[in-house]
Amino acid sequence: MKIRILVSQPPGAVLHGRPWPTEGTVVDDLPTTVAAHLVASGVAEEVPDAPPARRRKSRKEHDDG
Repeated sequence: MKIRILVSQPPGAVLHGRPWPTEGTVVDDLPTTVAAHLVASGVAEEVPDAPPARRRKSRKEHDDG
């Protein structure tokens, strides 16, 4: 599970044995249970693996009449 850190922590804080990442850092090497706990507690948000596919307009939607 890939997450983005939303909350900074005081100096010396650790995340899974490493210094706490800065706000906005994407972390993708945590165990799923740890990442899910951070998301559930509001400290991080899940980052989708791929951007959502954009919906293409059909020809009918492009035609004006």
